[in-house]
Amino acid sequence: MEFKLTEEQEMTRKMVREFAEKEIAPKVSEWDKKKEFPHYIIKKLGELGLMGVIFPQQYGGSGLSYIDYCIVLEELSRVDPSIGLTVAAHISLCSNHIYIAGSEEQKKRYLTPLASGQKIGAWGLTEPGAGSDAAATRTTAVQKGDEWVINGTKVFITNGGVGDIAVIIASTDKEKRAKGISAFIVEKGTPGFRPGKEEDKLGLRATNTSELILEDCRVPQQNLLGELNRGFIDSLRVLDGGRISIAAFSLGIAQGAYEAALKYAKQREQFGQLISQFQAIQWMLADMATNIEAARLLTFKAAYLADKKKRVTIESAMAKLYASEVAVSAAEKSVQIHGGYGFTTDYPVEKFYRDAKLATIGEGTSEIQRFIIARNILA
Repeated sequence: MEFKLTEEQEMTRKMVREFAEKEIAPKVSEWDKKKEFPHYIIKKLGELGLMGVIFPQQYGGSGLSYIDYCIVLEELSRVDPSIGLTVAAHISLCSNHIYIAGSEEQKKRYLTPLASGQKIGAWGLTEPGAGSDAAATRTTAVQKGDEWVINGTKVFITNGGVGDIAVIIASTDKEKRAKGISAFIVEKGTPGFRPGKEEDKLGLRATNTSELILEDCRVPQQNLLGELNRGFIDSLRVLDGGRISIAAFSLGIAQGAYEAALKYAKQREQFGQLISQFQAIQWMLADMATNIEAARLLTFKAAYLADKKKRVTIESAMAKLYASEVAVSAAEKSVQIHGGYGFTTDYPVEKFYRDAKLATIGEGTSEIQRFIIARNILA
């Protein structure tokens, strides 16, 4: 076992941290208040090679590892979780689905501009009546000649309103339920395809979260992604990797909240001494530091196994479950340590508190993660 990052990985961490603190940190509050999606930051991340971290250079990516990817997401989310989530959805869901299931032609045509950051990706799985029960999707795709006609509505889609390329999950044989689901690549501007309502969210307000509406949307036969009726199976593979990314995203939130609490505790005085001298505060900080380290080990283990091309269903579920709940706990403790100031927008911890909750819901709720883990350990 090796618990030390390589010199190159340490350099990656340093580079992303410096970029986040210089380019992102000064604007976090403004973006959050205005619900403003920072297009120019995403473009800069593309120029740095961070929008296609895990994909081969032949497809416009950086050819790095899942561990590098986790480092990138942790450092971005440590400063602004909105940016971390935007990148995670772009890479782990849309782009990775094309990489996993796409033909060589599809990878060259669609993955290359995504991985290089020229275009933004979205992934359409969730529907009003099909969230955790993804097999209940009602969006349909019917073949007519050499085209597929898609009808349906997707909800809570990260990058839905700003994405250039979307992967849409649709039923191609309703009687088969999960075994009759396929995936399709749909480009922005395709007739019958448009973003719908943009959600007004509790947190992560600088991410774009929108409906995607498909009304007699016609895509060519070659836009079928992967094999017919294997879209659900491929989606499960995509989600295995996606849960690693949400674990890393959660890790960044927890780390950012912890660092803010630690800094404040070393500065704030009460009863004639720094509050860091009180055992109650020390124990909260100790618990935060310990839980974050445990979450990091779970996350990096899952990433390591993904790099080895191992199946990571249970490992990614454990990492996502634990790290997401650590993020919520760390954010709550950080607000508590800040006291009344933690409840104001003058300090960053209230935003971490709002942002953290999504981690226990998105890409499979904590309850779904427990179901996945239990199903695997009891099999």
